[in-house]
This record gives sequence, structure tokens and C-alpha cells, in this order.
Amino acid sequence: MLDLSRQYTPIHDELLAAMGHVLETRQFILGNPVANFEAAAAEHLGVSHAVGCSSGTDALWLALAAANIGPGTAVITTPFSFFASVSSILRAGATPLLSDIDPVSFNLDPDRAENLLQQSQAVPVRALLPVHLYGQCAPWSAFAALGKTYELALIEDAAQAWGARSDGERAGALGDLAAFSFYPTKNLSAAGDAGMVTTNNPELAERLKMLRQHGMRERYHHDEVGWNARMDGFQGAILQVKLKYISEWNEKRHQAAARYHELFAAAGLAESGIYPKNGVILPRELSGSHHVWHQYVIRTPRRDELRDFLTAQQIGSEIYYPVPLHRQKALESLGYAEGSFPEAERAAKEVLALPIFPEIRPDEQERVVSAIAEFLS
Repeated sequence: MLDLSRQYTPIHDELLAAMGHVLETRQFILGNPVANFEAAAAEHLGVSHAVGCSSGTDALWLALAAANIGPGTAVITTPFSFFASVSSILRAGATPLLSDIDPVSFNLDPDRAENLLQQSQAVPVRALLPVHLYGQCAPWSAFAALGKTYELALIEDAAQAWGARSDGERAGALGDLAAFSFYPTKNLSAAGDAGMVTTNNPELAERLKMLRQHGMRERYHHDEVGWNARMDGFQGAILQVKLKYISEWNEKRHQAAARYHELFAAAGLAESGIYPKNGVILPRELSGSHHVWHQYVIRTPRRDELRDFLTAQQIGSEIYYPVPLHRQKALESLGYAEGSFPEAERAAKEVLALPIFPEIRPDEQERVVSAIAEFLS
């Protein structure tokens, strides 16, 4: 699925030098290594403020907490995402309200979200938390309109979308706040856990910095209960090195996705429509969107059998995500039954992520598609 050695080998000396500088200066938590990365990241994304933190999960919680989303408020998000999209809402003390996805992009459907907003809710909705799934932005102009109409905070879960754009504007600069993950498998990745929150609001930025350090503005003076969510210096240093290459790496992912499209078409495996019948439905880059292909996800009706076949051929694949959030045991208290979100539930049975990373070779992609053709023949 991913060979990180191909990414690390060419920049090995740069990374060692950056880590050595942290050791020499002993700025192990926050400090200049993190501050320098924050400044470079903000410039790269075109935002005023970027606040580094300890993980993408903490980034989501920080964004919600900074926006005063807590007890007595509800947040609309998707049932088809990583667990943190909902667990962070619960950790903030708020109520998650789930709404179904668009079956083409797998992102939160704004029309369904609006239908939910038009219904009477026991807890008032105060925020929208769309996820930019697989590296493609949720349809932001529609969510921005909902935010304005219903006076909602707009928070991007951009964990998988560094470099993605919607109508020319980068993920991270679309909402009031955005949360990024730098988990080692992400397009822009750390050598461990790390995250970031971005915003154009200086008051929110100041609050984020306070919350990530136990609610301190002044050392040992706690204005409120925050959390220990600081980025360490090694991750800041590594990320600053890798930031120089991310545009090139994302372009290579784009090329790899185009190559998959061509190979599937040439093999006669690609089907039209939304749902698969006998072949595969290929992922689409929607109009106005710039996809960064964190994952290349097909739909196929015999997904589990196909995955077993690929595994036997020593070809990696992954399911993102096999169980929608409303069917997770830990979230039974949300009260959603099977059938509540049919699009998310169907996607969970059909999606399969194929190997994609900047350094993947054409012959490797050919082997993937040939194996799928063999399975489907």
C-alpha cells in the first residue's frame, strides 16, 4: 500500500540534519522548530495562522473547543470517516448529528445536511464538520452557504487533504477552522503523530495556543481546562523539510491516479454510473475540485473476495472504512439503527483503496490492475 523508504531515502541527510539541530538546541517541545514550520505551513496554505499540535485527533478537538463547541451544542458530520471525526465532538462535550454521504465523492452531502438542519433538534446545531475524504474537498461553496444561512461555525476535517483545493482555494483556508493530521501515512507526514489547526481569525489562533498548553497563556496560570496537545520539536523539524516537497509529491499522486484511470479503461473494467455491477467504479475528481489522492478508492460488488485475492498476490489494499461510524459499538449511544444512512452503509461494503503513493512505479500499477482483471474474468 505504501513504501515510505522511497520517500525517506532521497531526503535522508536533510532529515537527519533537521533532527540533529533539534538535539543541539534541545527545543524538544514547541520552540523554533515548530514555530518555523507553523509559519511555513501558513504561507503554503494561504492562511493567517497555523497552530501545531500533537495529532490530527487533538487538532479536531482543539478546533471545536476554540470555537466554543461544547455541552448544549450539536455538530453535523458524516458517518463515513475515521472514528476521530465523531469522537472529537464527543470529547468536546457536544452532540454529533450524522448525515448521509454523496455516493460519488463519499463526502458529506450538503443537501442531506440541510434537510437535517431544517428539522427540529433536541440540541441546537452550532457547527458543520465536513470531512475532505480521501484527498478531495467536500463541496465547500454549498457548506459555506449553509453556514451563513444557519449561523454555524464551519470546521474542516482536512486530515487527508493537505494541498487539496475547492474552487481554487486550499483546504485549510475554507472554513473558520481546519484540522490536519500528519500521521505517517498522510500526504504530508511526520515521523510519528502530529497535527495542526489553521484559521484566519487571530482570536481563535490565540485561543488554540492557550488550549494546547493546559489552558495557559502565562506559565502556571490556567485560564481554563485545556489539554497537553503540543507538537514536539522533532516533528516540526521533519515537517518543515518535507513541506518543501509536498507539491511535487501531490503532483506525482495525481499522475498515478490518472495512470490507474487509463489502465482500468484499457482493461475494460471501468463501469459508468454510481454503483458497480460486474466491474469497478473509479473515483472521480469533481468539477471545481483539485484532488490530492491520499487514497485511490474503487467500488466493487465483491470487495472482500477481491481483497483476499489481491492479498494472495502480495498486493496491498485497505478498506476505508468497513464499519460506518453509526454502527460502531462505541457509538451505540448515538441511537442510529442499521439503515439510517444507506449510502454510507453501501459504501462500507464496496470501497477498496488500492496502492497509491508518489513513488509507485507504472509496472506496479499495471500489476494491480492485471490482478483485478484476472479476478473479474
